Amino acid sequence: MTYLENKTALVTGASRGIGRAIALRLAAEGAEVIVNYKGRADAAASVVDEITASGGKARALQFDIADVDGTKAALESVAALDILVNNAGWAKFGPMTGVSGDEYDAIFNLNVRGLFFLTQVLVPKLRDGGRIVNISSGITQSNGGYGSVYAASKSAVEAFTRSWAVELGPRSITVNTVSPGMTETDLLDEVVPRDRQQGMAGDTPLGRLGRPRDIADVVAFLCSPDSGWITANNLLANGGVG
Repeated sequence: MTYLENKTALVTGASRGIGRAIALRLAAEGAEVIVNYKGRADAAASVVDEITASGGKARALQFDIADVDGTKAALESVAALDILVNNAGWAKFGPMTGVSGDEYDAIFNLNVRGLFFLTQVLVPKLRDGGRIVNISSGITQSNGGYGSVYAASKSAVEAFTRSWAVELGPRSITVNTVSPGMTETDLLDEVVPRDRQQGMAGDTPLGRLGRPRDIADVVAFLCSPDSGWITANNLLANGGVG
């Protein structure tokens, strides 16, 4: 028996990249996985098919986290939950002088407001002893420029983690953050040129960028029984970048 047998997990933004890897990893440990997606129905179906083909259980659930009312309606189909992985997010990089009001709102509506109210709806459905894992970013630990709005949104998520850990501790629910470093995903390709990615790979002690599976393994550990004494923490899954 794998350690997440008879557990139900919801992973947001699970149709691609890190979210997909997390969904597959949790399913491999026996969890029934709810695969959230916004608009990539085919990609979400592919994740579900891969899980079920391996003997696991999964279903896709469409909603846009930035649409709070729509999210609440979609979550009515979730009766009970053991694991919530808040992975969905959006980033845009550039000088702060070039950030529009719409871009600012889009980042905060998804990364902060949407994540908060989704979690608010699901906490009463989360079984005692459950797990919440919030995905942040290594950008909150660096002094790099050109990502201030994204960094601020993820810093808010880390603050949520610390506060929720205290609130939910009496129910033996742990709340932690995982902060990936540069990871090979479609999103990274959208916001960072390939030549710059190569330079970043050379900055890590391990000499490469992260892979989605690297992050999924850390998340899976935080969802396991072995992590029960870890809460209110931020695990840097960044290959040792200082």
